[in-house]
Amino acid sequence: MAAKPVPPRPAPRLYLATPVVEDPSELIASLPALLAAADVAAVLVRLRETDQRTMISRVKALAAVIQNAGAALLIDGHAELVARAGADGAHLTGLAALEEALPSLKPDRIAGVGRLPTRHDSMAAGELGADYVLFGEPDAGGLRPSTQAIAERIGWWDELFEPPCVAYATSREEAFEFASAGADFVLVGDFIFADSRGARAALAEIGTTIKEAHASASGEARAGLTPE
Repeated sequence: MAAKPVPPRPAPRLYLATPVVEDPSELIASLPALLAAADVAAVLVRLRETDQRTMISRVKALAAVIQNAGAALLIDGHAELVARAGADGAHLTGLAALEEALPSLKPDRIAGVGRLPTRHDSMAAGELGADYVLFGEPDAGGLRPSTQAIAERIGWWDELFEPPCVAYATSREEAFEFASAGADFVLVGDFIFADSRGARAALAEIGTTIKEAHASASGEARAGLTPE
């Protein structure tokens, strides 16, 4: 019996969540070096709630830096601001928010969704047309599933469904675990900006970590050749 190798899967990429943005000037100054430190596919801009004109101005100020670095800019919520702010899409919380936002975002902009507590919710999001699903973020009370439960959900999704899966990681160890489980993107945020070495060093380390996880998982997949 001839053996057929498992096709290689692309390495996961990073998805960076900003701190809550009020005055974007400091973030704008640091973003070019930060985005050059690792393979960042997208930046999730979290806005301080204020009037729409001010929020749009803040996104526009960040957009030039983020998009010029080759990353997509998504707004956390606020799908109604995406087009006017020149953003690439929005991240929505829950199925109802996704369904409400889709008409304003599709087909030209990205509609991602998280806060999907069950497998049924995840499948429903895919059927609605979500561009990605996010697993592992805290719920409204700040609670998260266990690392093992998140990894199991990622593996289940990766095996059965086409839309990309994003994993919310709160540590280097989680990033490795979730990249190994089959996440297409790893979302990192607060712990990167809180790192005593600086956000650039922390992000570079996570970028290396998920590449190592991918290489390790790919090696194991190649070792498990399947009969033709």
